[in-house]
Amino acid sequence: MAIRKKSTKSPPVLSHEFILQNHADIVSCVAMVFLLGLMFEITAKASIIFVTLQYNVTLPATEEHATESASLYYYGIKDLATVFFYMLVAIIIHAIIQEYVLDKINRRMHFSKTKHSKFNESGQLSAFYFFACVWGTFILVSENYISDPTILWRAYPHNLMTFQMKFFYISQLAYWFHAFPELYFQKTKKEDIPRQLVYIGLYLFHIAGAYLLNLNHLGLVLLVLHYFVEFLFHISRLFYFSDEKYQKGFSLWAVLFVLGRLLTLILSVLTVGFGLARAENQKLDFSTGNFNVLAVRIAVLASICITQAFMMWKFINFQLRRWREHSTFQAPPVRKKPTVTKGRSSRKGTGLYSESNEKIMEMRNM
Repeated sequence: MAIRKKSTKSPPVLSHEFILQNHADIVSCVAMVFLLGLMFEITAKASIIFVTLQYNVTLPATEEHATESASLYYYGIKDLATVFFYMLVAIIIHAIIQEYVLDKINRRMHFSKTKHSKFNESGQLSAFYFFACVWGTFILVSENYISDPTILWRAYPHNLMTFQMKFFYISQLAYWFHAFPELYFQKTKKEDIPRQLVYIGLYLFHIAGAYLLNLNHLGLVLLVLHYFVEFLFHISRLFYFSDEKYQKGFSLWAVLFVLGRLLTLILSVLTVGFGLARAENQKLDFSTGNFNVLAVRIAVLASICITQAFMMWKFINFQLRRWREHSTFQAPPVRKKPTVTKGRSSRKGTGLYSESNEKIMEMRNM
């Protein structure tokens, strides 16, 4: 992400710089079109598909819940329109956080270009992870997931969702879809784009998979667990940029990262490998949303295991590189006897060591 330089001259309308500088205002106007469409009867039916959740059913009151009826939701093709609208909302919120929070901090801290880019990335992701983790935890507590873990596989398929559950998944898909245009809006460097595309694609693949395969209960638990660990990493990186002596957060994150991967595998195997494998109904049925067959279970477990292995591989490489740099930085200098000349002595060994220290500090600041 490059540093924005505001110029006194306004760029031509619809030019490259004009879109980059005013993309939030342009997207806000597009979102307002859908909201204004709700005010007119002719366009209300079309606008409501984008703004509100679709495919709701009302279940009558039962003997256990005789006081009120339940309104539940299932997924369908119209959800793409809702995801698109809230993707626009995510772009607007992203721009607000960037302009009114992160840019002000950047101007006060005077970061380098590399630190500026990573600070903006961690600032945006830490805000999102915190909000999503709190929201997901609220759903877990309100629907008794913590007190009764068997709800992860019991009564599958979970094709009917509460409002909070469906809105959570719609928001997750919208946020990670908004990350694609943000690569252009934030002037992401070409060498950083492949890394960004990989983790954006992994998020969308797993979130959409849990949503479409009616594994939303398991997906919610794994997302909250993963988001908490990622939030700790990015908040630790923000503190590190403000004070490079702050390293304790990374140590705690390293421990929780490994525990998070193990817990993810345990919950996945327990739910898919044991819970769903012992269910009575194991027939593929698209009408009821039942995907509890052997091939799908193997595919789900394989995708989760491969992703966790990939993340652990990246984590181990990161830690090895960090330890290598740390050991090089703490290596004692090689002392050489100074060669005495007429009137002065040259200390070549000390000069070389100071240059190597500067290079190591540059590597650590990357």
